[in-house]
Amino acid sequence: MAGTIAARMDRLPITRRHRLATVAIGLGLFFDLYEIFLAGVLGSVLEKHFHLSKSALALLLASAFLGMFAGAVLFGRIADRLGRRRAFLLSLGTYSLFSLLGAFSTGPAMLVVTRFLAGLGIGAEPPVSDTYLGDLLPPKHRGRYTAWAYTIAFLGVPAAGFLGRWLAPAAPLGFEGWRWLLVLGALGSVIVFALRTGLPESPRWLEAVGRTREAEEVVARFERDAGELSEPTENPVAPTESGRLRELFVPPYRRRTGMMAVFHVLQTIGYYGFGTLAPIVLVAKGFPVVQSLLFTALTYLGYPVGSALSLPVVERVERKFLVLGSAVVMAVFGVAFGLATAAWLIVVCGFLYTTASNLFSNAFHIYQAEIFPTALRGTATSGTYALSRLASGVMPFVLLPLLHSAGAGVLFTVVALAMVLVVVDVALFGPRTTGRVLEAVNSRVAPGADQQAQEAR
Repeated sequence: MAGTIAARMDRLPITRRHRLATVAIGLGLFFDLYEIFLAGVLGSVLEKHFHLSKSALALLLASAFLGMFAGAVLFGRIADRLGRRRAFLLSLGTYSLFSLLGAFSTGPAMLVVTRFLAGLGIGAEPPVSDTYLGDLLPPKHRGRYTAWAYTIAFLGVPAAGFLGRWLAPAAPLGFEGWRWLLVLGALGSVIVFALRTGLPESPRWLEAVGRTREAEEVVARFERDAGELSEPTENPVAPTESGRLRELFVPPYRRRTGMMAVFHVLQTIGYYGFGTLAPIVLVAKGFPVVQSLLFTALTYLGYPVGSALSLPVVERVERKFLVLGSAVVMAVFGVAFGLATAAWLIVVCGFLYTTASNLFSNAFHIYQAEIFPTALRGTATSGTYALSRLASGVMPFVLLPLLHSAGAGVLFTVVALAMVLVVVDVALFGPRTTGRVLEAVNSRVAPGADQQAQEAR
């Protein structure tokens, strides 16, 4: 029988505690996305401010992502060993400190170092957040409330775009605008840190590491909020988790680990390739820096819009198929953006691309936390997701030379091909997860054994 803790959590309705956790997670993710999409804004501004060479610009763009790669691996393992909540707080504290120090950089070398260290802190934010919400939310609401967290989060993308447009040419209080962008990220994350100190630890994780009494206490608080409840229906699936890394390389997890590793390398080219390079692509098309930042900010509005559009569909459409469909749409509008020359068409194609990309993003963030067992969920989601950060760090060294030598049309054709390969990868190797209990998705018993449990609920 699956653990009573899991069964009791799965029969809960959405409570006040679920909603508060969703908001606190969404606000933390806001600053992760703010930081990521700040890279393109800073790149287009600092290239001229510091008179950066092409290789120095690529290093500046890559530095935060390389830090995110290391941070995702480190804090993802911390989330499984020391707890989801502790990993949140350590990562946010690290990000806030070094983002603030980066605002006082005296030159490009110091900025690269502080951006790397800030990335180290924020790198595990999405996978650990996905893991935590996956642990906490009941199956029927897991997709929608995770999508709500990301809808809050993706407001950080146009925030980075519009703040960059406003602050880049200005110097409030005699402090250069790009420095204010880093200060705002640091101060905002301190507020989120304070909010998250009140979050409960994941009861699934507590039970998995033998802290059953604490898990019982957390579940009891949720149950008091929920009021009268029916008796929990146990999921008839034998637990097989040990927390050892080697479990990720035996069936059924071996196939999923390989699929997500390939997925994250490829999706980075399409998803983050657009966000971080769009301002630079527009400058390469001949638009002035300030105008390119305005166009970028307008296209970035598609991120929260796409995230909001995912809310009514993530529980109605199988998550695997939602990933596949949105990836195809991204490929189409990515090529159109690369080939467009008229300002209005650039903005429209960019907006439609970012809208589709957030249907894609929300679906895969929910999905990746559903296909690994509790004892390894943080390690697996962060470890495979870390490859996307590493690919993002390498990407400027590959895609910027391609942009300068072959143009935006060829660049976004490469982006489209990457998304086509994403479709093939997930279609062939991805399991279905929508509405299924986590312990059933992550069992070694015959597929479909969870259906009886679902019907019993």
